[in-house]
Amino acid sequence: MNRMHNPAHPGAVLREYIGDISVTEAAKRLGVTRAALSRILNGNAGISADMALRLEQALGTSAEMWLEMQLKYELWQAAQRPRAQVTPLHAAG
Repeated sequence: MNRMHNPAHPGAVLREYIGDISVTEAAKRLGVTRAALSRILNGNAGISADMALRLEQALGTSAEMWLEMQLKYELWQAAQRPRAQVTPLHAAG
């Protein structure tokens, strides 16, 4: 699998979409708390399926786009951390 090198957190991309709208106003329009939106925008929380659907409605984007962005970000982050040795569950061949 070809993973993007160090993909942006979806919150950074969302910040671009929001533009000049205040975090308070954007949160109100999305129907979430300012704190919840702020955590996403600052990269401290991910995009949930529910938030992806809210963004789809509010921005005219697809929910799948946001979830794929989140998945790519999380996979890249996980790949950077050391993990215990993994042994295949089934023998090849």
